[in-house]
Amino acid sequence: MTTAPHEATWPTPPAPGQPPPPPTAPRRGRRGPVAGVIAVLLLLAAGAGATWWLTHDEDGSPLAGRPRVTDRAAGLSYGIPEGWQRDSGDLLDAFTSSITMRPAKDTPGAEEDTEDDGSVVLAGRGGPVPSSALRQRAEDAARSNAEFFYPDGRSALEESQAVEVGDRPAHTVALTVHDGGTDHHLRLTLVSVRDDRAAFLLGVAQSPERAARQEVDTVLESAAVL
Repeated sequence: MTTAPHEATWPTPPAPGQPPPPPTAPRRGRRGPVAGVIAVLLLLAAGAGATWWLTHDEDGSPLAGRPRVTDRAAGLSYGIPEGWQRDSGDLLDAFTSSITMRPAKDTPGAEEDTEDDGSVVLAGRGGPVPSSALRQRAEDAARSNAEFFYPDGRSALEESQAVEVGDRPAHTVALTVHDGGTDHHLRLTLVSVRDDRAAFLLGVAQSPERAARQEVDTVLESAAVL
């Protein structure tokens, strides 16, 4: 993904020409909602109708040599960092593929309930988004997801910039969400994969550690249009 200038059915809440909403989950306080989404994704039974598979990243990016998710439904591929788990089961309708990471219980600083410090990246697709609308759609979708995952939290815009994924216009938005005394990281990149449809990658890092935020960002930066 390279820096460059910049409507879909998109993440929360659904609106005409926006990405799909995140899956419905109990609105628990603090970090519960994201942990619940991660747990649901990890526990899904393997499905026969998967629309994505693995390839390997062969370029010079930070994820070079790592497996990649090739998501034909969304029209995107993205890298899988070491220690992350691909979700090979049937996903909720809002998403077309996902990967998750939960720190091992023996990791220094890991909490007893390690999924509370996990991370997730989800892909999805939507209707067309003109280049002129990418910024507003991406910012709205990012804020809506922050409200969904952290209903009692407060989000602050940290980054909003036009980018390109391959040669296609896109926009990436990063938020810091303060909730329960902890700062969480959410990034959403909205891509006009074709003139008639768009797709998105949504990444959430539960851990306040910089390394967790950077790893989520690295996954989204590895995105490529199929």
